[in-house]
Amino acid sequence: MSGTAKTARDVMHEGVRCIGEHESLHTAAQLMRDLDVGALPVCGDGDRLKGIITDRDIVIGCCADGRDLDQVTAGELARGLVWVEADSSIEEALVKMGEHQIKRLPVLDRHRLVGIISEADLAKELPDNKLAEFVHRVYARS
Repeated sequence: MSGTAKTARDVMHEGVRCIGEHESLHTAAQLMRDLDVGALPVCGDGDRLKGIITDRDIVIGCCADGRDLDQVTAGELARGLVWVEADSSIEEALVKMGEHQIKRLPVLDRHRLVGIISEADLAKELPDNKLAEFVHRVYARS
């Protein structure tokens, strides 16, 4: 089976944890530390995806502005409501990641978060030429 015949579900990292949109960035940072991740999906009521926050978002969007990590919520910095259906092709996921220049893509099944696709997941699955194309699209300056 070629790398592009697989689905998002085949390559995603399962067991992804959300941070609630009303939880503080302090809590988000602790969860990132505990899970050893650099990004968290932000979920609202009913575990509905609201966006994603990264460790860089916390530093640039809160710390650098002198804001209090305990007062700013994850929902305030959530961005990038870009996702892919679990049964979508890897090619569709690559296109979305390239178009939006994102390194992590939430995967949904019936409107519920079931996983996330990261650069590391793609590196394990894609042939070198496809991986190089992806890296060029995501890191290209607009």
